[in-house]
Amino acid sequence: MKAPNGRVVAVTPAAYETAGEAERGFDGLRAVADGLTARITHVRDGIGWIWVIPGSRTLPEVRSSRAYERYATCQNAFRRFVVLLAKQPALELPELSERGTSLRTSDVR
Repeated sequence: MKAPNGRVVAVTPAAYETAGEAERGFDGLRAVADGLTARITHVRDGIGWIWVIPGSRTLPEVRSSRAYERYATCQNAFRRFVVLLAKQPALELPELSERGTSLRTSDVR
């Protein structure tokens, strides 16, 4: 997901087979935006903090696009993500070619 200024604020490690699947996943997040809870953790190999919204599978549903130097800054970034997510309008799905295409949410947003 991108902020209005073009900065990427969140990413998903999941790949979707169709634009419709990606849209349904995003709509599901948008519908529960007010109740989302993130886990804030250190990055694996480096310095900093990231926020992660756990998913139902082994992969996170969504995570911050970058690491933050301070824990409090990471918390604030998650709060801004939730506000931005709640404000997102419904998407118009792009037309797919007859051959079909695999899309990730980054391709749709």
